[in-house]
Amino acid sequence: MERAARLIGKMNRAREVFTPEELARAAWAQAVGKKIASNTAVTGLVRNRLIVEVRDMVWQRQLNPLRTHILKNLADILGPGIVTDLELRPMAPRRMPQRAETPRQIPSTDEAEAIADPQLRRMYRNLRKKATA
Repeated sequence: MERAARLIGKMNRAREVFTPEELARAAWAQAVGKKIASNTAVTGLVRNRLIVEVRDMVWQRQLNPLRTHILKNLADILGPGIVTDLELRPMAPRRMPQRAETPRQIPSTDEAEAIADPQLRRMYRNLRKKATA
């Protein structure tokens, strides 16, 4: 029994419904296996070149010799002509969201806050209220 990806690749109607990039993204995990697929990500298909981000330079060096084997597997799944070249790029380092250690102080727009003495501050605010009223 053939896998669904191979059947979809052979169907003419699949090429009308899905773009070549969507077909290539769907076939990637099948062509390379779970281990490689978990350390890579298909970023796009430019002309017939599949752009794949790999975890780091070590993965890139390890996958370069497997390039022809991967292309053959993709051709078996998708059919000839959809993916003819493979470009492996290291992923940009991703940083986790960081939290501030202390909450950011929102600067006060009230100039009375600059007065250190609480009684003078209160008098200033009362006088300002009377002047604006």
